Amino acid sequence: MTKRKDIIETGWNLDNSYARLPKALFTSHSPTPVRSPKLIILNDPLATSLGLNAEALQSEDGVAVFAGNRIPEGALPLAQAYAGHQFGNFTRLGDGRALLLSEQITPLGERFDIQLKGSGRTPYSRGGDGRAALGPMLREYIISEAMHALGIPTTRSLAVVTTGESIIRETDLPGAILTRVAASHLRVGTFQYVAKWGTAQELRVLADYTLKRHFPGVGADENRYLSLLQEVIKRQALLIAKWQLVGFIHGVMNTDNMTISGETIDYGPCAFMDEYDPATVFSSIDIHGRYAYGNQPYIGGWNLARFAETLLPLLHADQEQAVKLAQDAISEFMELYHHNWLAGMRAKLGIFNEEMQDKSLIEDLLSMMQKYRADYTNTFRALTFDTTEDTVLFGTPEFAQWHELWQARLGRQEESKASSHQLMRNSNPALIPRNHRVEAALEAAVKQGDYSVMERLLGVLSSPYAHSHEQVDYCTLPAPSTRPYRTFCGT
Repeated sequence: MTKRKDIIETGWNLDNSYARLPKALFTSHSPTPVRSPKLIILNDPLATSLGLNAEALQSEDGVAVFAGNRIPEGALPLAQAYAGHQFGNFTRLGDGRALLLSEQITPLGERFDIQLKGSGRTPYSRGGDGRAALGPMLREYIISEAMHALGIPTTRSLAVVTTGESIIRETDLPGAILTRVAASHLRVGTFQYVAKWGTAQELRVLADYTLKRHFPGVGADENRYLSLLQEVIKRQALLIAKWQLVGFIHGVMNTDNMTISGETIDYGPCAFMDEYDPATVFSSIDIHGRYAYGNQPYIGGWNLARFAETLLPLLHADQEQAVKLAQDAISEFMELYHHNWLAGMRAKLGIFNEEMQDKSLIEDLLSMMQKYRADYTNTFRALTFDTTEDTVLFGTPEFAQWHELWQARLGRQEESKASSHQLMRNSNPALIPRNHRVEAALEAAVKQGDYSVMERLLGVLSSPYAHSHEQVDYCTLPAPSTRPYRTFCGT
């Protein structure tokens, strides 16, 4: 099939800038064909925004691309090399079950990675089979699209196909491949890999490529590489603040799972918090709580320090001066994070301006929520619609006193009550991907072949700030359980 036909029928408009980087950064590799691919879900709005023809993508040829059985004209598939601190331990890694198929250039001239996840073994598979199970791929689809709807920077999901083959984990599971879309798959771990095993020139080429792709506004007269560090710090400070504001717990904040673009990546053991507790951990492998909800900002700073270390040779010819520049930049992270978090919390409480006591007002509310095991999302929803009688906080002396102080705080700003209410509506989602709802959707899909539960869930999650009648049932909490909810990496 010619490139011209590809463009007309599907809209693929591909380039391969990453493949023009030093060969040490990747290995050219083709996906392993699968037996009988079947399209399970296609993200029509995302396809359209990418300049793709959603109808053509559902054809046999279109599905073959998502399955890795067909390479579209112009694509140069490759597996990226990277390293990472996994739970604090540094190791050599790489795309063990994923391939960068190519980069799609949209009608607006934007560039997005198109990656196949679960497409077979690569030179970096480290003994793995390179495949993925249907459940975890659908989970990433659900959560990543929910995050996008919540306004949180994230990789996105274009399609999921089943392979017609089983993969063996603890049991036989249906195989699947996810097509992931990202601003790029450049990671802190990418820079760690080059800093450890590459050359100084390769590190400079990677940094220049990153600046051109993600930070084109950085001028030539600046310390370009210090600006790169500062811009990545800014994006991560904003991203992690947004996670905290909706109660999202990533679960595996290894340095290979921190993107340079500032997008959320890797939805293996992630989950959303129900009862407010900073110590909340869901991942089955995070036995010491390294990546607990309350630790996420601190881990973000730690990861960024590792990123800064990789840039030292580029920051200044004098090692001591380079270290100082890096330390000064990293020292800004927590202040930036707290600024973003505090601004977001003010918005969740309908506060437009700033007062010194705002932080204590917010912290007192969170302390009460933890004490009484209040649901994080529903508490802010109740404050938004003045239905606090539905919360466990209602009737307690602490909450009555806090509520009075909050109302007085709102009364000291020029904006009207109606404006505060609208600000809260826009800042407090009606619903999140409740863990029990996600599990129910995955069980119906994987065990019964029923995708309607997932489709309904995706529908209500697509407009989390609508506060519609259809969303009410999805706000309910799970039934009490003696067993804590646990998530798994899904490898």
